[in-house]
Amino acid sequence: MDVTGGRRLWRWALVVWVILVAVAGGATLWLRDSAEPPGPYRWENAGPTPSLPERWRSACPTPDEDGEVLCFVRTR
Repeated sequence: MDVTGGRRLWRWALVVWVILVAVAGGATLWLRDSAEPPGPYRWENAGPTPSLPERWRSACPTPDEDGEVLCFVRTR
């Protein structure tokens, strides 16, 4: 195969790939829009913070000079 034939093959492969990507993207959007919307949205009421074990002083550090506290709580 000469150089011109190789370039032509690459061009066709690129054109086919671009068309395939465009069709797949359009199908994805079409299928996503046709799906039923999720159930009604609602706020969840959070319960009070559970008490800490006796050996723990606090789950959060003491406030800084601005009175702000950054607290991370990890549960399983």
